[in-house]
Amino acid sequence: MSLKSRRLKKVLIGAVLVAAVGALSGCHTLQFYGQAIKGQYQLVAHEQSILKLTNDPHTPPRLKQRLDLLERLRAFAAQELKLPVDDHYRKYVDVHRPFVVWNVEAAPQFSLQARTWWYPLVGSLEYRGYFSLRGATNYAGYLRRKGYDVSVGGVSAYSTLGWFKDPALSTFLFDSEAELAETVFHELAHQRLFAHGDTDFNEAFATSVGEEGARRWLKTNGTAAELDQYAAHLRRNDQFVHLVIATRVRLEAVYGDAVSQGVRVKATSKNHDVSAAQLLRQKQAVLEDMKNEYARLKAAWGGDPEYDGWFAHQVNNAGLNSVAAYYDFVPGFDRLLAQNGGDLEKYYAAAKAISKKPKKERHEALRVLAKEAKTGSEAEGVSAPGH
Repeated sequence: MSLKSRRLKKVLIGAVLVAAVGALSGCHTLQFYGQAIKGQYQLVAHEQSILKLTNDPHTPPRLKQRLDLLERLRAFAAQELKLPVDDHYRKYVDVHRPFVVWNVEAAPQFSLQARTWWYPLVGSLEYRGYFSLRGATNYAGYLRRKGYDVSVGGVSAYSTLGWFKDPALSTFLFDSEAELAETVFHELAHQRLFAHGDTDFNEAFATSVGEEGARRWLKTNGTAAELDQYAAHLRRNDQFVHLVIATRVRLEAVYGDAVSQGVRVKATSKNHDVSAAQLLRQKQAVLEDMKNEYARLKAAWGGDPEYDGWFAHQVNNAGLNSVAAYYDFVPGFDRLLAQNGGDLEKYYAAAKAISKKPKKERHEALRVLAKEAKTGSEAEGVSAPGH
C-alpha cells in the first residue's frame, strides 16, 4: 500500500453498523455511529452491477476497461493468492468525492501511545472513520482542544469484514494497475485473517499480502518495466518507513515512553520532571531532523514527491503512529512467508496460528521474525524484497 495521503489508512467499520447504537452513550459516540450507518447505507443504495455496466453500451470505455481489469484481479486473487473473493467487488459505486472515508487518529502531545476507540465485535482500533471531511475535522478539532496530536487522512478503500459485499469505489478504481492490485489484495486479506482488536497485526498482514500479491500480479501480467517501477516504489517506501521508525525511537526517548517486550508504546511519568516547554523544543528538533532527512532522501530519489503530502499534514505523534500501524510488523510477516517457501496456504496457516496467541506473545513472535529477517539480510548484504 502506498503511503500517499489518499491511501494512508483503511478503515474497518462493517461490524460497527450492526451495533446497538442506542445502548451507547456520549454525544460524539452517537454522532459517530449515526454517520457511519448513514454513510454505509448511501454506498449500498448507489451500487451498480459491474456485469450490467460492462454490457451497457453507454458505459464510458475507460470505466469498462478498469472494471475488466478488476475482474481479472479478482480471479487472480482467488486462484493464485488463495483469497476469499466471494461476491466482493461485483458492484461499483461512484462516490463523487476524492475519498470514501476520512480517518482520525490521535496521540498525546508528549507520548506515542495511540488513542484507541472500542467498536462492537471488532474490539479496540487506533482510528475513527468518517464518511465526510467535515465530520472528521470537527472531531479532530475536539481532540485537539483536549490536547492531542491529531492526524486526519483520506481513505480510498476499506473492508467491512464480510458484513457487506464490498463494492469497487471510484476512489481507487482508477489508480495505477499496481496500486489497484495492491488495494484489492490488501482488502481481501482482511477477509482471510483478522485478529480481534489488533490494528497493527491486521494492517501489517494485509499490507504484506497486498505487496506480495501485486508483485506476483506484475510478474505474470505486467511488463518488466512495470515490475521494476513497483520495486523502486517499494524501496522508497521502505526508506520512508525506516525514517518514521527511527524518528519514533528518538521521540520515545524524549517522552520517556515505555516499550515493553511485544507491547505497543505506553506513556509513563518518567520525564515528568522535564518542563512542557523543554519537551516541546526537543520534540520539534527531532521532527525538524526528520524533515531534513526526508529532503535528502527525496533528492536521492531524483525529486520524487510521493511523500510530500504526508510531510505537509502528518508530522506529529499521531501521523507517525499511522505509519507504524501498517509497517512495524510487515518484515515479520514477510519473513514468515519466506519460511514457508512462498506457499501462501502454509503462510496463512502460520499467520493464523500466531493470531491465536495472546496479543503480547503475538507481537513478540512477529518481532522475533523481523529480527531474523534483518539478520539474514545483513549477512547476505541485501534487503528483503520490498523492505
